[in-house]
Formats: sequence, C-alpha cells, structure tokens
Amino acid sequence: MLTHLANWYTNAEALRMATSGNADLLALSSLRTPYGGKLGVIEEGAFADILVWDGNPLDDLQMIEDPQKNLSVVIKDGRIFKNTL
Repeated sequence: MLTHLANWYTNAEALRMATSGNADLLALSSLRTPYGGKLGVIEEGAFADILVWDGNPLDDLQMIEDPQKNLSVVIKDGRIFKNTL
C-alpha cells in the first residue's frame, strides 16, 4: 500500500505519513493511546522501532516491497530482531 502512495506523493511524503504522521494521529487519541511516551521520533525516552534498509527508500520506495532482501536491521521495543550487517 505504501508504495502506491508514490503515485500521488513524493517518497519522503509517503514515508512521513506512514511514520511520524501516523504517530501524530495516534497522539490525538489522548488517553486511548497505549503508549506513555513520544512516538514517531528517535530520541531519548521515545517509543521507536527502527528499520535499517540496504538502500535509500527516498530514492526507490519500491525497495520496501522485498524486506527479505533489503531490510538489514529491525529493532522493536529496544530489542534487535534482525541484524545482517
């Protein structure tokens, strides 16, 4: 779905909508959010999952369609789940 957004938005805009944009929407839910910290940013005290790609999705958003090949590192809740670096 995300790669189809490139038909109407730049790659940067599509990635921003899927990450920090959705985090902003979740923050609007106030007391209903299950998270007690900041979302959509990488900074101390924030809840951040990190994906490291073998390439630049700003140049080629379609690379995210093949995570087995292009996804090098997955960090979720502070734990490393995949690291092929």
